[in-house]
Amino acid sequence: MKILQRVINTATKPKTEWPIIAEESATVGTLMTGFVVPLAAIAPVCGFLQALIFTSALGVCPPIGLSFAGMIVGYLLTLAGVYLTAFIVYKLAPTFQSSGDMAQALKIVAYAQAPYWVAGVLSLVPFLGILTIFVGLYGLYLAYLGLPPVMKTPPDKAIPYLVVVIVISILIWIVIGAVTAGIIGVGLVSGGGI
Repeated sequence: MKILQRVINTATKPKTEWPIIAEESATVGTLMTGFVVPLAAIAPVCGFLQALIFTSALGVCPPIGLSFAGMIVGYLLTLAGVYLTAFIVYKLAPTFQSSGDMAQALKIVAYAQAPYWVAGVLSLVPFLGILTIFVGLYGLYLAYLGLPPVMKTPPDKAIPYLVVVIVISILIWIVIGAVTAGIIGVGLVSGGGI
């Protein structure tokens, strides 16, 4: 329940939640296992279920093994992408007069992306999954709001910092999509990122 409350608070009152997040002690391990791992699983699991339910209803049965492999590979690469994006946030911090350790950087990535992951349940219904794009864009705004309190980013540096992170993150997700496609022979199974 604590995870859900954090997602709700970050999504609905980010200006008051980010300073609380900034002061909380956390490690990369506790953030990954206690927050990222469970939430990042939502979209791939729902996508897998949607593929099984709706394609079967249409009389097209995808190979379950391939669908399952796609779910697992996509999920694991999503976890790697979250970690890499946080690493980029951490390493770029001095360039934008910011400070913070890897755990603080992971807070930005994980908590800003959490509403997107929860919105992954929309992928259970065909055509509703497209709405996650809007939630993902809101996640960018959440990251923008989180940079000053969490990474001690000067307000005038927050937008350039975020833009550079977004560009690099897009490249990471393109590579992740290509690796996923190469491994299982289909397009992106899950993903997202700031």
